[in-house]
Amino acid sequence: MPKPQVRLPPADRLVVVLAYDGLCTFEFGVAVEIFGLPRPEMGADWYRFAVAALDPGPMRAEGGVRFLVDGGLDLLDQAGTIVVPGWRGAEIPVPEALVSALRAAAARGARILSICSGVFVLAAAGLLDGRRATTHWRHAEALAIRHPGIRFTPDVLYVDEGAILTSAGSAAGIDLCLHLVRRDFGPVAANRVARRLVVPPHRDGGQAQIVMGAVPSLHEAARIGPLLDAMRANPAGAWPVAHLAARAGMSSRTLLRRFSAATGTTPARWLLDLRLARARDLLEQADHPLQAVAEAAGFTTAAALRQQFRRRFAVTPSAYRESCLGRSRGP
Repeated sequence: MPKPQVRLPPADRLVVVLAYDGLCTFEFGVAVEIFGLPRPEMGADWYRFAVAALDPGPMRAEGGVRFLVDGGLDLLDQAGTIVVPGWRGAEIPVPEALVSALRAAAARGARILSICSGVFVLAAAGLLDGRRATTHWRHAEALAIRHPGIRFTPDVLYVDEGAILTSAGSAAGIDLCLHLVRRDFGPVAANRVARRLVVPPHRDGGQAQIVMGAVPSLHEAARIGPLLDAMRANPAGAWPVAHLAARAGMSSRTLLRRFSAATGTTPARWLLDLRLARARDLLEQADHPLQAVAEAAGFTTAAALRQQFRRRFAVTPSAYRESCLGRSRGP
């Protein structure tokens, strides 16, 4: 997780999302949901939002929807953040007017982020040369072939290169946008937005895009699901594999195989993620003693919590708590 940063200055609060004929509606909707909805609970310094058209006149989105927008590419000149929500296709040329507008925006310091195939627009503008970037796994080969100067990073949800950010498949755009909210306004704000969306407040950018067999069969769900619920209810408890296997009525070997098929990871890693999430929640809520947070989350000692927390989020629990409570109390 990036180190806490100050809030956006007022001039940079405008988020402009690109629209074009053939618009990818899901990716566009992600930008609207995160940045474009009224959120009075966030205060007066929340984002402003506008939609910039690449093409003239009424446009048609995927699914047959026709729409109008707030203005043309000139809106990009005013934006602090620009969102490119997918693109028409890897082989479809990017108009020079859009390339020029994005280059100018980047030169003056605007942040530009892409969702899924929107990476091809950033690449065409030369904004990714020499940078790390990602995209949906289906587009990975085409991106690497067409733009060899990019340091392509496969199997991650998103990549944050400071002013240039890219995400993987469509739903990973939610993770990237929430990451930006967390960067700008802190974890409390990001958690509030995530809660309204009913999505996890934070998935690490380095999490793999593809989890084979992530959705268990009904039979497996009936056996693994109760185990996950029990672990969620008591993350501080002891959960050895033998105990989990006995509860599920399986051998330890079978339990490990089926747990991996259902979650994409091992019981130990899944429990560690759960404990870190619990610790993060406690740190965000109040100024609890670090030892108390560690015990409640299942780490036993504050030293163990510090080690795992810093390894995962690249920040100490104390620094994380200070950034959370300081932002939640206002400037």
